[in-house]
Amino acid sequence: MTTKLTQTHTDQLSKWIDPSKSHAFTLLYKISRDGFNAQTFYRYCDNKESTVTVLYNTNNSVCGAYTAANWNSNSSCITDAYAFLFRLEYNGTAQPMKFPNTSRGGTNAIYGDAGYWPTFGCGHDLHCFSGTVNRSGNYFRLNGSASIGYTYNMQGQNYNTVMNGHLQVLNLEVYSVREKEVKEQIEEEELLQSKKKKQIMEKPWMRNIDWSSSFGKEIKSKVATYKPLSGLDLQQARILLVGQVGSGKSSYFNTINSIFRGHISAQANAGSAEHSLTTSYRTYQVMDGYAGKPLNFRLCDTRGLEEDQGLDDHDIDYLLEGHVPDRYKFNPAVPLSPDEPGFVKNPTLSDRIHCVAFVLDGSTVDVIPQKVMKRIKSMQLRMNQRGIPQVVLLTKIDTICEEISNDISKVFFSPRMNDCVDRVAMVMGLPRSHILPVKNYECEVELDQNINILSLLSLRRILNFADDNLYNELNEIKAGKTYRLSIVLILLFISFYSFVAILI
Repeated sequence: MTTKLTQTHTDQLSKWIDPSKSHAFTLLYKISRDGFNAQTFYRYCDNKESTVTVLYNTNNSVCGAYTAANWNSNSSCITDAYAFLFRLEYNGTAQPMKFPNTSRGGTNAIYGDAGYWPTFGCGHDLHCFSGTVNRSGNYFRLNGSASIGYTYNMQGQNYNTVMNGHLQVLNLEVYSVREKEVKEQIEEEELLQSKKKKQIMEKPWMRNIDWSSSFGKEIKSKVATYKPLSGLDLQQARILLVGQVGSGKSSYFNTINSIFRGHISAQANAGSAEHSLTTSYRTYQVMDGYAGKPLNFRLCDTRGLEEDQGLDDHDIDYLLEGHVPDRYKFNPAVPLSPDEPGFVKNPTLSDRIHCVAFVLDGSTVDVIPQKVMKRIKSMQLRMNQRGIPQVVLLTKIDTICEEISNDISKVFFSPRMNDCVDRVAMVMGLPRSHILPVKNYECEVELDQNINILSLLSLRRILNFADDNLYNELNEIKAGKTYRLSIVLILLFISFYSFVAILI
């Protein structure tokens, strides 16, 4: 347990003292640092106006008292209408409560005596200790007493529910409290905003990657030389891109295409609009340069999801199974049917989808419309039934954190990015390793090495998942062949014995 007031603690105390003002807390006295007797306390705290006394007990409870009056050692009661007892935490859990002084005019608020440590209430509601206290192991057994409820209104609480029924403390502190000057408040706010903007960890929240040009070439080569699992007579893996309008589906294809073209490309229709700019199903090929061959995967773009438009359950079934022809134009009023011209009635493994990439805008993941989320969950059910792996491409990450906007290589050092990945993984019901942050080319006019590396890493991960799906296909084919061979052998065995029986 940290035996020091946290920002949350001081914010709460400041509101109780005067909600219209901000307050600065300065540590005057700490029992573990400054000594264990009453004379030391008064040397540091005598004639100090407005102080907070805090007890951190061995049950991880934090309680104490505030007084606006000066401490003195005159062996007399001191009036303070603003004094109060408080509880900030109980057994390690935040349970803040304020207990005001009930004496008329604030009389009997605190008691000053040369032999006493801070005492609140002339009836000793909270008397910390007298004389000298010795350390017992890692804590101090205060020799005072607590008769809480005598001068202060405990609002149904008692010695047990505030102080766990004892005065054994890990530490005791006294802070002076003063109103912050306007300049201090401005500087503090500027510092807070600066920290919020920076939001960068010292260590990455996942293993950081190599952002060098040599690694960029290496990962590009791995994607360029990718081949689907052998033994399936499959030339290209198919990746289905699914996402809300404006999430960046088409931009992701354009980004991958740009990397292999060598310049910014806008082959797919992308941009911002009220409704989906993608109206047709496109199975895009990526060429390895202008004169190069098609790479061994296709990125399949679909109509964007909207609350009342987009893919329905029928559409997604047909897409996953490979029935939808390239360039089929979606018509929200007329669903696709087997009678549609070009409908693939007998799709092969080459026509089917091998991995699905949901594309989500990282800046709006907390406000995805409920109807859209319901559509996504329905799609996931159909994908899970078919054993199709899923990932999430988390786009527009430069809008999540300013540091990422300035330098994409900071993506795995950003706490905000880390939190966003956590939330998306939870909402989508997928492992964190399936949530892939990317930055699409949107306003750039030249290729950027870091954007390329992050995009290629995401694509390589998707192709690995596609291969996992193809391994399952291959195992089923082998299992089917084994089953058929077993049937043949059984039939041959039966025929042989039947023949032998006839001879006999």
